[in-house]
Amino acid sequence: MTEAQGFPAFPAQRRSTQGRSWWARAWVQALEDTSLDSDQLKKGRRYANSGQVGTITVSPGRIAATVYSPDDTYEAAVQIDELSDDEWSRFLDQVAARAGHIAALLDGEMPHDLVEAAAEAGVPLLPGIGDLDPTCTCDGWELPCQHAAGLCYQVGWLLDSDPFVLLLMRGRSREYLLDQLQGRSQVGTEVGVSPEDVDAGPVGELPAVPELPAKVTADELTVSGIEPPAGFAPATLQLLVLDAARRARALLSALLHGTPEPVALDEWQDAVRLASDFPELAGPLTEATGRSLAEGVQAWQYGGAAGLDVLEHTWTPDAADLARARAELLAAADEDISIDVSGNHLTWEDTQLRLDHQGRWHPYRLVNGTWIPTSPPTADPLTALATDW
Repeated sequence: MTEAQGFPAFPAQRRSTQGRSWWARAWVQALEDTSLDSDQLKKGRRYANSGQVGTITVSPGRIAATVYSPDDTYEAAVQIDELSDDEWSRFLDQVAARAGHIAALLDGEMPHDLVEAAAEAGVPLLPGIGDLDPTCTCDGWELPCQHAAGLCYQVGWLLDSDPFVLLLMRGRSREYLLDQLQGRSQVGTEVGVSPEDVDAGPVGELPAVPELPAKVTADELTVSGIEPPAGFAPATLQLLVLDAARRARALLSALLHGTPEPVALDEWQDAVRLASDFPELAGPLTEATGRSLAEGVQAWQYGGAAGLDVLEHTWTPDAADLARARAELLAAADEDISIDVSGNHLTWEDTQLRLDHQGRWHPYRLVNGTWIPTSPPTADPLTALATDW
């Protein structure tokens, strides 16, 4: 059984309540889409930053905290539906079938396109409009009230640090998920023998599959006895060594678990990846490549290698896929719009959708004459624009 987990109270601070990570922003979007009272949300942001929300308890289907006000103390909670055993099973099967997802999760990372994998399995991983059910012991009738809103904004901060908190709210712990994926990753990867080998007699005991080494952090890494090349600061060299260690571990994980290796990148794409992981390297990498990395970093953070591909390249998909997406957009528009179709792009006014080779739509906006990626891709063109329309 998954147990509740407590998180220490956040101190008073000036911090964006919109969240820094994709998971936090998606959570906050769900909260704000649910709310019918923007004034309560504004007050909730003040509660979140004031240090008046106590220890947050996260358990399957529920988050709760004591909220302290100058006049009284309130108990705020938010209910969220747990996923059923069948939904978890479908979700894990879908994740196991996707390139790189098992390796990322076993590595302690939670890629945001898991939401798409869940949706394809018919599983609502992120809460949608109306999925959050807030309660509070205060007299307020709003949903959420300012105390529950403050709690929810701080949960976004928890997701910044550990997106697996969302899975706990949905009913399963990080340990459960990783154990289940570990079991699935080993299916079909064990070394087998042919019937002829069996008839021929025993072939000897195979060595045990080695354990994947623990993930190295910057604080744990020590680089000594190596002089950095000209133009490289010692701290820069340490980051490059850390990146090399992480990539080597990812390759080993793919080998051990039978999952695809990381996508091969060209020089500029790899510079984008490095700048995304280590922003302090953006300057030297920009100078080295002679190209701006800003748009690439944004495309990478939203869509990974596929995001970079649609940023740089166009291709011609099936005409029926484009026509279907165009018809859906025209039907959903509040006014008459003219949608231009060119290659894998659907464009109208300052909005554009770009289709990748996996069938996902990447939303773009025209800003100062440049098309900029604005949010993660999804298989549904309307969902891709949900934050813009």
